[in-house]
Amino acid sequence: MPNHQVDWESMEWTHVRSGVERKAFSGDGATLALHRLAPGHEPRPHSHEYEQIAYILAGEVDFHLADDVVRLKAGGLIAVPPNITHYAVVVGDQPVLNLDVFIPRRPEYA
Repeated sequence: MPNHQVDWESMEWTHVRSGVERKAFSGDGATLALHRLAPGHEPRPHSHEYEQIAYILAGEVDFHLADDVVRLKAGGLIAVPPNITHYAVVVGDQPVLNLDVFIPRRPEYA
């Protein structure tokens, strides 16, 4: 059973790869993941079985969703259907904070 309470601010960042870090929290049915993307990080197009809602908290990205590209700034949201190829490219020289909601929960993020 997932842990139902954490102090988000005290959680350590997990290194995903060069230029990408993550904090994650899961409930019974969904996962919330905060990603920190550095300018110049290597984008990696991918898809997964999860529905994903991405919310940009800080910075700016070009979000690639299938054949479309959408520029998202702080406050921007995008829904990613399951099994659709997607990725984000940082625009400018500021890090991006990207909050993702995944449904159903992602056990590998626990």
